[in-house]
Amino acid sequence: MRRSGETLSSPHAASSGAPARADRSDWATLRRLFPYLWQYKWRVLAALAFMVGAKVANVGVPVLLKNLVDTMTPKPDLAQALLVVPIALLVAYGLLRFSTSLFGELRELVFAKATEGAARSISLEVFRHLHALSLRFHLERQTGGMTRDIERGTRGVHSLISMSLYSIVPTIIELTLVLTILGVKFDALFVWITGVALILYIGFTVTVTEWRTQFRKTMNELDSVAQSRAVDSLLNYETVKYFNNEEFEAQRYDASLDRYRKAAIKSQRTLSMLNTGQQLLIAVSLVLMLWRATAGVVEGRMTLGDLVMVNAFMIQLYIPLNFLGVIYREIKQSLTDLDKMFVLMEKEREVRDAPQAQPLAGVDSTVRFEDVSFAYEAARPILKHVSFEIPAGKTVAVVGPSGSGKSTLARLMYRFYDVQQGRITIGGQDIREVTQASVRRSIGIVPQDTVLFNDSVEYNIAYGRPGSTRDEVEAAAKAARIHDFIMATPKGYDTPVGERGLKLSGGEKQRVAIARTLLKDPPILIFDEATSALDSANERAIQAELQSAAQNKTTLVIAHRLSTVVDAHEILVLESGVIVERGTHAGLLAQNGRYAQMWAMQQVEATPVVL
Repeated sequence: MRRSGETLSSPHAASSGAPARADRSDWATLRRLFPYLWQYKWRVLAALAFMVGAKVANVGVPVLLKNLVDTMTPKPDLAQALLVVPIALLVAYGLLRFSTSLFGELRELVFAKATEGAARSISLEVFRHLHALSLRFHLERQTGGMTRDIERGTRGVHSLISMSLYSIVPTIIELTLVLTILGVKFDALFVWITGVALILYIGFTVTVTEWRTQFRKTMNELDSVAQSRAVDSLLNYETVKYFNNEEFEAQRYDASLDRYRKAAIKSQRTLSMLNTGQQLLIAVSLVLMLWRATAGVVEGRMTLGDLVMVNAFMIQLYIPLNFLGVIYREIKQSLTDLDKMFVLMEKEREVRDAPQAQPLAGVDSTVRFEDVSFAYEAARPILKHVSFEIPAGKTVAVVGPSGSGKSTLARLMYRFYDVQQGRITIGGQDIREVTQASVRRSIGIVPQDTVLFNDSVEYNIAYGRPGSTRDEVEAAAKAARIHDFIMATPKGYDTPVGERGLKLSGGEKQRVAIARTLLKDPPILIFDEATSALDSANERAIQAELQSAAQNKTTLVIAHRLSTVVDAHEILVLESGVIVERGTHAGLLAQNGRYAQMWAMQQVEATPVVL
């Protein structure tokens, strides 16, 4: 018999970037889940039919036992019958037992596709929705907590379906059948004893479980915090090593684990109290039922077979009665976990496609910023009335100190954020009025901080255009001057790059990013400090390749090193979100302004010091 245990997949996981919603009822969560199951409605109905068959067969077993015992009671002139009737009853008993298992397995087999299909649909929808959320959400999220929320939610789908359809409905069917047989076959006191015990049991279980929810909530919040800290520390492995902080991280993680341990112990105490109360109620009801049945046999109102049947019914009822506590806790936990995942799915997108938005049309790749103002936070403006144009096939460079808003231009072009004032157009079309996917297909970027997938070099280059052939990947790698390095490694293009590309140097990662963008071959290019991680020799070599790749493409170059932008058709000097100068390299030097000062300073820094 199963003890009233519990699992960790439980209420209110913590911080994952989406606030918990306390106002959604359990019924609302079930209604949210229902459409995913209804697409398998015929399988659900078939599973329910098999489930009813299993319970009818299960309830028939004690009835058959009663007949078997009564038949075996010695009676005159029935010696021949004793040799025939028990055999038939024994065969029927075996068939009923087998039917119970058979119907149960058929139910599992039929409904497996519905359970796994619903879980798959929900998980895929969450995954797609997370990719559709804004950059702001992903910058604020806690990866460990969020992944734990998704893991619990997916597990909650299985638990909820299993517990509700495999346990609640069968238990109700079995209780109804047993109470009906007891009420019809014997007196109403049997029904009253069982009914009152059931009501007290359910009331006690629900009341205590609701009270315990606060402890489970705390326990799982602390579990998610510990998970987030562990993941964050491992993702920043090198930083931990740089500052010799392994023990600091271990102590920080241990502090989270200790808080979780204390909450888990408190939760276990309340669980033990709940289990003890449940067993007490069941034991009292069993004693009362057997006392009543024994008295009936002694008084001649009941046969020995009746006593066996009542005892068998009580044993069969004991299991679902005891299981009700597990069912209720699992369902409450699964509903909460599932709701947490639904909260992620309902997280509003900061940037949405306009209704009836169409893909970017035409071949004109001219980019215009028209009086653009933008702030990540209202109190801290980043761009202030910025206006410029990148003519189709031309290169415009933006230079300026760190924090001036240069990289924000790229994020706005990709529409990771929407501008608060003004507009950005491509080919004269406001990017807010066309689909985001079409805008991003038209732009390729080599970012300042390149993060690679934990896969092979080939996979990371081919990511620029999935489905590319090896020859196309190699051509892009050669253009990015990384082919020779790749071929020098033992596994060549199958070389794994490690998590976030940590097995490659900064320059190697940057060249993979350049190859990936060259393979994408979009009409608009953004080089955001594209050569910042390269040495001078490689920078000059790749700069020539970048200039070649930018031929006939609309290109925005964001740079700190002014030597990389001297050939740009126009250079913008951005300071504190304002364009303070613009012109060609020669023209800006002639102005003897801010650009000329920056140029002179970098020339001095580039001059080798003789000791």
